[in-house]
Amino acid sequence: MVRTLGFAVVGFGWMGRVHTQAYARVLHHFPDLPLRPQPIAVADEVPGRAEEAAARYGFPSALRDWRDVAADPRVEAVSVTAPNFLHREIGVAMAAAGKHLWIEKPVGLTAADARAVSDAVAAAGVRGTVGFNYRGAPAVVAARELIASGDIGDVTHARIRLFSDYAAHPEGALSWRFERRRGGSGVLGDLASHGVDLARFLLGEIEALVADTAVFVPLRARPAGATAGHTRASGGEPAPVENEDYVNCLLRFASGARGVLEACRVSVGEQNSYGFEIHGTEGAVSWDFRRMGELGVSRGSTYQDQPVSTVYVGPGAGDFGAFQPGAANAMGYDDLKVVEAHTFLRSIADGRPYGATLTDAVRSAAALDAMVRSAASGSWVTPTP
Repeated sequence: MVRTLGFAVVGFGWMGRVHTQAYARVLHHFPDLPLRPQPIAVADEVPGRAEEAAARYGFPSALRDWRDVAADPRVEAVSVTAPNFLHREIGVAMAAAGKHLWIEKPVGLTAADARAVSDAVAAAGVRGTVGFNYRGAPAVVAARELIASGDIGDVTHARIRLFSDYAAHPEGALSWRFERRRGGSGVLGDLASHGVDLARFLLGEIEALVADTAVFVPLRARPAGATAGHTRASGGEPAPVENEDYVNCLLRFASGARGVLEACRVSVGEQNSYGFEIHGTEGAVSWDFRRMGELGVSRGSTYQDQPVSTVYVGPGAGDFGAFQPGAANAMGYDDLKVVEAHTFLRSIADGRPYGATLTDAVRSAAALDAMVRSAASGSWVTPTP
């Protein structure tokens, strides 16, 4: 029997739209889900934005204040897609109001913020899912299973990259993303948080790390009004960029494996170049988000001159079968958010966690905090969740 579950979205930029569309599509791909999400309210402080979202996506209530969402008894689940500095306050309040929580990474500005939201979810007995969408790619799930099965032997070392040019233009507006008090640690929270989650999902816990960071575009123009996405603001008053454009980090895993995690938001010539290469004693596996359904796999017993095969994952990998009937049929970014919507709603229906949890958010944030401390001290640091 399917029952209706009222949901709200707080913060309606690009990510708020993606969450809303994921709720609308989830039963198309996962028809056995016993919950039917129903839009109830959308909240955004920018004048007109909530009203536009309500008209487009069928929310009965368009609000300026997210607190009105917390007070609405019709709302059982909330997507928090507001800027990073609001994650803690909104997340804690929604959990305390008994709302299940689908919150975007990095869940605040620090590990303390993520921990506060995690504790609030646990205390309230509600479910919490975090927006680490790349772990849900069927090829990534297949890579994890391949590694766990020992098909590439014992993992020796890995490289995880997240390169983008979204902030490369010197006329990019000085939005909240570039301010320490609102955007936190810059590219660390924005992209490296995904890298840490992929590292943990595939290879286990990070035991120690050493990091270096840099700002390559030191000044940006202040925008004249509200921004959405990555707006340009030529001619505005220039002000300093306060957080990191780039991070390079060496990792030591509890397993004994070594890793390199590199992320940059100003990489000219790179558009969403996210992926990993993982090497073991008997083989290797690699993945590129831009070819989301493919894995590069090398396995065997020759060690030297061992070839790499391209494997197209199919319905047996992760949730691929919910979207496509056969290998090499492409999935997209928005599909990964539908996978997240499914794990979130399934966790509510079953009363147990699925997918990325607030615990994962805390551990990712602890690694990011450790990177900040390491970059300042120049020394190896142990993440402390």
